[in-house]
Amino acid sequence: MSSDPKRMIRIARETGTTDPAAPEPLDLGIRVRELRKAKGWTLEQASVQAGLARSTLSKIENGQMSPTYDALKKLALGMGVSVPQLFTPAQAPQVSGRIVVTKSGEGSAHATTTYEHELLAGSLSKKQMLPYRATIRARAMEDFDGWVRHEGEEFLFVLTGVIRLYTEFYEPVDLRRGDSAYYDASMGHNVISLSQEDATILWVTSLA
Repeated sequence: MSSDPKRMIRIARETGTTDPAAPEPLDLGIRVRELRKAKGWTLEQASVQAGLARSTLSKIENGQMSPTYDALKKLALGMGVSVPQLFTPAQAPQVSGRIVVTKSGEGSAHATTTYEHELLAGSLSKKQMLPYRATIRARAMEDFDGWVRHEGEEFLFVLTGVIRLYTEFYEPVDLRRGDSAYYDASMGHNVISLSQEDATILWVTSLA
């Protein structure tokens, strides 16, 4: 088959790959052979999976023929990929291996009139989540200047005491030690303590 990159880019665009940051197209034959070998398949096994003749698959791998779009669809389905992925390299798994430990009481403290936050994993940059331990000082909705809202989603887990979670579109809910809630953080929300002592919770906020 021809390895004309313009032709492969055109096929990829016609099948949904328009991301300018996408990897450069690969030679189809090389890519198909890599996919087949990664699965440990012989030509015969791969041809059965794709519903193509063994000779056809062999010619595709060796660049001796240009498959029709129907053949490409069968090939992609058999290999368990999309048609554009037939022309792009596999994404290598990336393991960052990052870790940071925050011992009890060593988090960065940020106090407000309603909450006292202890930011956890503060030294870790470019986090996808913002974890912190919060002491709930507020005792009534009147303690807040309106709803708290921000981007992302949020998870809270009650560590000690009893809290009441107010949300903009739902009835208030009381949560005790071991209870949790997950909600859209762009929805107005506030938390107050119902305990005699300030309740504490673990709060995790997504940054997306």
